[in-house]
Amino acid sequence: MLVSDKLDSFFTEKMKEYPTQRSFLVPMLLYTQDELGYLSDDAVGYIAGKAGLSELEVRNVISYYSMLTTKPRGRYNVQVCTNISCMLRGAQELFEHCRQRLGIGHKQTTRDGQFSLEEIECIGACSWGPAAQVNYDFH
Repeated sequence: MLVSDKLDSFFTEKMKEYPTQRSFLVPMLLYTQDELGYLSDDAVGYIAGKAGLSELEVRNVISYYSMLTTKPRGRYNVQVCTNISCMLRGAQELFEHCRQRLGIGHKQTTRDGQFSLEEIECIGACSWGPAAQVNYDFH
């Protein structure tokens, strides 16, 4: 099985709490990504089947959310918001500092696989910009 038996069972039970299987799609994607490290083609197929959706529908959702990825990332995924609100408060300088410190650029991963870096659009933290997140934690 692609995901662990424990996660598959969790999905089966949790989906009963949602009005439609589609309603549980984003949590399924996040849990699967956490377990596998990214959303592979096989993972997309598994989730589509489990949720009763087409793979295209699942991929459309993946492409919408910056926290979801179809490519392996580093253990720590550093995302810096470069939307206008954050840019006006120093996001470019923050991204440049991260780039220099890690020695990698946008959507790249360090050789040891520990860090990935990317510029992203709004992460909903405009009030304390420049906003960044590491994995799912805001900074």
